[in-house]
Parts: sequence; structure tokens; C-alpha cells
Amino acid sequence: MAVYALTGFSLVSLLSFGYLSWDWMKPSLVADVPTDPMEKSLPPALTRPPHIIFILTDDQGYHDVGYHGSDIQTPTLDRLAAEGVKLENYYIQPICTPSRSQLITGRYQIHTGLQHSIIRPRQPNCLPLDQVTLPQKLQEAGYSTHMVGKWHLGFYKKECLPTRRGFDTFLGSLTGNVDYYTYDNCDGPGVCGYDLHEGENVAWDQSGKYSTFLYAQRVSKILASHSPKEPIFIYVAFQAVHTPLQSPKEYIYRYRSMGNVARRKYAAMVTCMDEAVKNITWALKKYGYYDNSVIVFSTDNGGQTFSGGSNWPLRGRKGTYWEGGVRGIGFVHSPLIKRKRRTSWALVHITDWYPTLVSLARGNLSNVPGLDGYNVWPAISEGKESPRTEILHNIDPLYNHAKYGSLEDGFGIWNTAVQASIRVGEWKLLTGDPGYSDWIPPQTLTNFPGSWWNLERLTDGLRKSVWLFNITADPYERYDLSDQRPDVVRTLLMRLVHYNRTAIPVRYPAENPRAHPDFNGGAWGPWASEDDVEEWEGIGEPLKSRNKKKKCKICKLRSFFRKLNTRLMSNRI
Repeated sequence: MAVYALTGFSLVSLLSFGYLSWDWMKPSLVADVPTDPMEKSLPPALTRPPHIIFILTDDQGYHDVGYHGSDIQTPTLDRLAAEGVKLENYYIQPICTPSRSQLITGRYQIHTGLQHSIIRPRQPNCLPLDQVTLPQKLQEAGYSTHMVGKWHLGFYKKECLPTRRGFDTFLGSLTGNVDYYTYDNCDGPGVCGYDLHEGENVAWDQSGKYSTFLYAQRVSKILASHSPKEPIFIYVAFQAVHTPLQSPKEYIYRYRSMGNVARRKYAAMVTCMDEAVKNITWALKKYGYYDNSVIVFSTDNGGQTFSGGSNWPLRGRKGTYWEGGVRGIGFVHSPLIKRKRRTSWALVHITDWYPTLVSLARGNLSNVPGLDGYNVWPAISEGKESPRTEILHNIDPLYNHAKYGSLEDGFGIWNTAVQASIRVGEWKLLTGDPGYSDWIPPQTLTNFPGSWWNLERLTDGLRKSVWLFNITADPYERYDLSDQRPDVVRTLLMRLVHYNRTAIPVRYPAENPRAHPDFNGGAWGPWASEDDVEEWEGIGEPLKSRNKKKKCKICKLRSFFRKLNTRLMSNRI
């Protein structure tokens, strides 16, 4: 049986801090924001398609919102969630690209070929062009569509850009992380470039503006120039609170008493983002959108504990399939909700927003068969039962296979060395290597000044490749029941087998030196020519060219770029 050691804590201290409560709320923070008189007069019914504002934050930990008992101040998020519906059985993906792809397509990543890792800046890869995206469906329904913030769904050719995938306008970054002021991004030593784009052009003139403020200001500008009589969809994908840890000094000063420097900077970024959401909400009211609007708030994955984030009391962190990596902060705020001011335990996954929002927009879903998402609006608005009963967290055949996994351990039907995870009803199964598995308390507590390594650690079970938890009864994943319930393990393995039969091959091509910003004017952006696109249309490694002479030229060109890239990197280092 596993042995657990809790450093510096007792059960009494945990209860005194409120960490074992799932419905956290700080009334003092909520009361700080005055109630707007407009909220007293609500429309009796949904008479026209609603304005939809989808806010996605980056790397915000499960614990890092006021109403989850955090020491970080988020009065706006607390108030919006308290007046709407808090989603406390809400799931996302453990890293950036998968969550964004599933939001935009309504499909599990095994059905888009993006089941491994993220799309990297130098890969000739992007969200498959045969996928009809959420903004495209909303455009069909008569919506004006706008995106502000982080894309991270590929950009190697122009057809991959946000403005080619359903958005009328775009202001933001194409890669996974940039400097909050300079918008520079380095994908390795010497491979650096500028990454802020307006539409399909590089937005050099916006350098120096803090991205969280810049994005909120852009949303306000969009609302000011649009008519509230016409439906609008705005996807706000904040860069915050992903690294690098940067924030205006006045926000850091508020947390000067925090002993952990990373946590202090991270907290400042969260509070700054909270104020940006406040400004967006105010703009909705000021310009006449609010009464017929739906605001959805979601995180994209668990918090990165080594960069200030906290998922306590959940197990694991960003990049893992433990609850700390895949259980997200989520809520819906809208005057159109029939049963407000409550907490929902309906099972919801990030793929569900596609059919839910298209249905709200009165769009047509009949021509997009095979969606993995469900329309969960009745569950959110009316408190009805969720149509979702299971979630495929993922199957990643390329991730490092677990050393102790085997087909034998999987009853001869599943190789337990393969990284996979699935939730069916109250049961959750993990196979392979699910990632870093510790429970990490908030880093600002007295017993944890400035240290990342004082944590509760699982002291055995490292030779396993199968875990089973009753998530309803054990949301913190402390009691592995795989040995006691082999019948349930087998049932869930069969579900993995079922999903795996529907998976398409992984799209994870090799990086190409032509993507280097130095060859593209100093900025990250589309770089593939038509010949390149023809060469890389396959899956994985580039396909062989039909023209041997042409292939030879390409090989020589690649060799030249590799040598040039090596010299450039040597000079910069």
C-alpha cells in the first residue's frame, strides 16, 4: 500500500485553510465590485442570438482564483462566477495546443492528429485544414468573429492563420509564449523573432505595450466599433499567466509579503488579468451588449508549479494527466442563464463549447458530424443532467513508453506502457507515464518560504503502469483502486481500445530551418512556399517527392540553411 508523507501539515491545518472544500468563496472580494443597475432588468427569454465572449487564460492553476481559496486577489472573476454558474466538474487538456484545438474543433486530439505534444514554431504543422472551426460555424450563423491573444495552432503557411480559419480580425501571437512587452520569442538559442500580428501582418508598432492590457483594450475597441444589434463572437486568449513572469510593478507591490518570488510575480499577473476581464465586462455594459451576452471563462491547462502556479489540493501539474493537469477553472456568466448563482457538478469538457455555442447562436451542426463535444447549455442554464458521461483525456502513442508497462498488464487488450487516460462516470483510468505525480501546496505558506521542493510525495508505486481512481469519492487521487477493481480496469481499457480504433495518425513533422525568423524579416510567421507545402502535406516526416531532381534541390537547400543556422547561432551565443 502506498505511503504518504505530508511535510509541515496536519489534517487540522488543511481544514483551517479551507483546502478540502470544493465550493470556495471570498465574500469580501466579491463585495468590492459594485453591482451595476443594468443587471436588475434582465431579458425574459433569448429573443435573438447572444453575443459570445470566450475568455481563455494560459497556465492558470486550479487553486489560483479567489473562489477556490487562493491568496491571489481575483475580485472580478469571483463576482462573475458567483453571479453565474461555477463549473466544478470541468475538464481541459494538460497543455496548450491540445486544449485550443479541441475548443476550436469540438473534437478530441486523436481525431485531429494532434495527440502528441504541442505545435512548435519551426514545425510545418497546423490545425488540419479540413476541420470546420467554431468561428467558421458562427460566421455561417451571421456572427462577426474576432480573436485577440494567443493562437498556438500553427502558422507555417497562410492558410493556417486565424484570419483564414474563421476570424474576421486577429491581434495576437502565433507561437506558444512571448515576452509580455517586446513580443520576442526564442525557440532555442539564437532562434529568436518578434511575434505580434495584426491580421496577417506583423504589428511592429505595438511593441512595448503590456499584452494583458493591450488585448483588453483591443476588445473594448472592437465592441465600440460594432453594433450590439448584430451578434458578435470574441475569443480572448490571454497570454497570461504563462511564463515569462512579467507584470507592471504596481501589481507586484501588492504581493510584496509573499516569500516566494515566482509566486509573487505570478500572483501579480493573475490580478492584472482579473482587472483586464473587469474592463472587458464594463465595455460590454457600456456599449449595450451585456444584457444579451454569454461570457465563458476557462483555463487551458493546469498551473505550472515551478513557475508560481498552484493546483492544490489536486495532484500533479501542467503537462500531466493527473487532476492538477486536466481539471480546469471554468464558469459561465450571463443574464440569459435561467438558474444563476450556483455551482454545477455536471461533467463538462472543453470540446463541449463548440456544439454548445453553435447551438446558442442558432447555427447548423448537421454538416459537422463526428463531434466529440455535447451541447451542455441545458445543464449550465437550467441545471439539467449533462449529456456527457465520459471523457477521453488522450491517447499519445509517441510519448515515452512506461518502463514497466506491457500488453500482459492490460489483459492482453491494451499495452499499458502507452500514455493514455480516460474518465467514465465516476471512474478514471491512467496508463503509461501520466507525468509528475506529487501534491504541491501553495508556495506562500509559512512552512514553504521560497521552496519548490517541500511537498507531499508519493513514496512508492513508481513501478506501476496502471492507476484507477473513483474521482467522485477521491478527487485528489490518493487511493489507487486498480488492484481491488480489475473489472473496472478492464472495462475502461476496452473504452481506450474503442477510441484508439477511431484515432488518425499523429501529425508531428520534423522542424525545418526555413522557419527561422532571420529568414522571415525577423518575425515569426508563415514561411512555407507552395513547393514546400506539397512536400510536407504528409504526416510525420516529409514525404518523398515525385520529382527526384526537385527533391535533390530541396535537400541541398536544407543543407545550406542548416549550416547557415549553425553559424548564426554560434555568433549569437
